[in-house]
Amino acid sequence: MEQHATPIASLDLVVLDCPDPRVLADFYAAVLGWEIMDAADDWATVRGGVGAGIAFQRASDYQAPSWPDGDIPQQSHLDFDVVDLDAAQESVLALGATDTRMPEGDRTGFRVFLDPAGHPFCLVQA
Repeated sequence: MEQHATPIASLDLVVLDCPDPRVLADFYAAVLGWEIMDAADDWATVRGGVGAGIAFQRASDYQAPSWPDGDIPQQSHLDFDVVDLDAAQESVLALGATDTRMPEGDRTGFRVFLDPAGHPFCLVQA
């Protein structure tokens, strides 16, 4: 894989469409221990100390992915490294995540959830 000596850009934000930006900002700020940097009716941003953040923008016609079954694909998902999968699962469920129970047989290395707006995300054993 070729690496470019001088980057063209740096990653600032991953932006997710959703029906309520503040709800997702609260959810991901709690999951990651980050701060909500700004929040309005149509936009909210969370960031840690350094590096890229996650933003949420209101989409009035937003339809949650119906993944893994259905007509609306997952489109994208976030992976989060965790030390203790069971403890992390308990925490994200308490914050409003939904357990997809995927993959069915092996739940030792990673687990897939849906955030409160229906975006898939994974907790991955670090």
